[in-house]
Amino acid sequence: MQRIEIKAEQFFELLKLKDTSMWEIFSQMIDSNEKEIIFLDNEDKILFNYILPAGQEKLEEDRKEFSKQFSDKLANFN
Repeated sequence: MQRIEIKAEQFFELLKLKDTSMWEIFSQMIDSNEKEIIFLDNEDKILFNYILPAGQEKLEEDRKEFSKQFSDKLANFN
């Protein structure tokens, strides 16, 4: 499995500038091999990781699950 490290702050700033979602970027990275994407803070500490699946179907399932969990957390926050 390939390991990809990403500086989270810079990555999300770039997404804002490009007006795109991380899921679109992840979709472009799919090449039939799983990849571990590791998001790092500015001090290279691991914030979280994501296993990029080998196929689009699983990516779409992950996106839906992420959206649901994020919505649930926002609802509990209020």
